[in-house]
Amino acid sequence: MPNSNPTNAEDLRIYQIIDANLDRAREGLRVLEDWARFGLGKEKYVERIKNFRQILGKNHLEVYKQSRNHIEDKSKGLTHQEQINRKTSEQIISSNSGRVQEALRVIEEFSRLNNHELSKVASEIRYEIYTIEIDLLSLNKCMKSEEILKENDLYVITDQKDNLDNLLEVIEEILIAGVRIIQYRFKTGTDKDHLREAIQIKNLCKKYNSLFIVNDRLDIALASNADGIHLGQDDLNLKTARKLLGYSKIIGISANNEIDISYALEEGCDYIGIGPVFETATKKNKKPLDIEKIKTLTTDLKIPWFAIGGIKVNNISYLRRNGIKKVALVSQLMNSENPKEDAIMILKELSHEN
Repeated sequence: MPNSNPTNAEDLRIYQIIDANLDRAREGLRVLEDWARFGLGKEKYVERIKNFRQILGKNHLEVYKQSRNHIEDKSKGLTHQEQINRKTSEQIISSNSGRVQEALRVIEEFSRLNNHELSKVASEIRYEIYTIEIDLLSLNKCMKSEEILKENDLYVITDQKDNLDNLLEVIEEILIAGVRIIQYRFKTGTDKDHLREAIQIKNLCKKYNSLFIVNDRLDIALASNADGIHLGQDDLNLKTARKLLGYSKIIGISANNEIDISYALEEGCDYIGIGPVFETATKKNKKPLDIEKIKTLTTDLKIPWFAIGGIKVNNISYLRRNGIKKVALVSQLMNSENPKEDAIMILKELSHEN
């Protein structure tokens, strides 16, 4: 244990170092705790981080606090330009996680000789924070994706085009118009080409602060760093997909009956595509759902859901009159001669603008 009445200057300096870094670590932890509480609403992380603060507080001995004023700190008040440049919640999470990790490393080193228990505690918490930082950043990213899903009513799915430049041009026109959700769907071609296309579409979506979702293919979604994946009933199960993707990505599910919807909700999907609403060439073998059936299926849904299948600009007002506010489109926009203008028109229709 530390000497409660240090007389030599070296002990005092070491105690000052430990005191300053215990303060730094607890302050950084409080920032992370408050973001987990108010920013993310994740009680599990709030409890863990709060526990770390309490442990460090218990080990913040009076002898460390009493050392503060014995030797003048000539570097007091120094700041760095990077502190001013933090403008996003991600930057705040990373900078404060780093602050905690660095402070704990200093405590671990300087308390090793005279307070083995504190050194051990600092080491254990430091390794926990490495994981918590990644978790908070993942949850933060997912939260922003979920906000886009909630706030946007038009979801556009690509179709196969022979010319990649034409595909990218159409997608960019749609994004310029204000669409914020793009799903990359493909059925033929090589994986090499699919990945190349996916990366380019992902870059476009990032440019316009939009979600990029890959249909079916988990490997392409991971390799292109997509924001999420959309799975059909015959695709990889949701639980396995979540395990491989983690919680920074969103997962959507296609469903058209009570059982499939219930299962998707239990497994933690982020949104649901429900349909087909009308007859459509992309789902020739599926009978359209009755509007009343769709109302019944979605009555208690608390997550975003999009009606899909045969939806065009001339039937959107009908859907809205029946309480359907979010729609997914394929051919209406992807085969349009003027995708930007058509997308603007559909967005206005969905928002009741004239």
